[in-house]
Amino acid sequence: MPGTLFLIPNTLGETEALASVLPEQVQQITSQLDYFVAENAKTARAFLKLVNAQHPLAKPLQEITISELNVNTPAAALAGLLAPLLAGRDGGLVSEAGVPAVADPGADLVRLAHQHNIPVRPLVGPSSLLLAVMASGLNGQSFAFNGYLPTDAAQRTTRIKELELRSRKEKQTQLFIETPYRNAAMLEALIAACAPGTLLCVATDLSLPSETIRTMTASQWKSAKAPDFHKKPTVFLLLGQ
Repeated sequence: MPGTLFLIPNTLGETEALASVLPEQVQQITSQLDYFVAENAKTARAFLKLVNAQHPLAKPLQEITISELNVNTPAAALAGLLAPLLAGRDGGLVSEAGVPAVADPGADLVRLAHQHNIPVRPLVGPSSLLLAVMASGLNGQSFAFNGYLPTDAAQRTTRIKELELRSRKEKQTQLFIETPYRNAAMLEALIAACAPGTLLCVATDLSLPSETIRTMTASQWKSAKAPDFHKKPTVFLLLGQ
């Protein structure tokens, strides 16, 4: 009988206050596992050290297996990552930040687990995307996550206008993210490309002490002071009016 694949959320940034974002049950389950799939083994070990401070790990950290799954992992390697579970061993897919398989390379592994009838159990934890929607004041009944927009300025402007048109037509909130050091360029592009009345939300460092969330029209953003978001994880949202 195969083991269970637990989908383990992580914090959204550097914090030792696990209890403020991860339920007790999540920490307990994590502490009992000895096989993990993670985007980066080093940061996964750092996460497990935080868990260990509250719930002692079932095995010493050096005896816990951590296999890596990231954008460089070939599709052919996924089956090998599930081999321990097919042999009956429980395992955890742990995110680099937030929840696994959402804006995260783990989705293909989860799909393959279903194909092999491996039980998949998602655990509760912080999602920057849902937190941003909750706090934005934009439409939470219909929204779409679009990942990263093009880095080329002209292509990015075209894409913003496409998303704004779709948002206005369908009354649908559009979400996207950016490499943190390009946050200022993204906000400038949004202000320039969007109609004056389009609502823009900038949500930074969600769930962290430095969290900031602000929603204004593109016109209001144009004369406002830029947020303190350089090199900080940020979610951008727009809703065409």
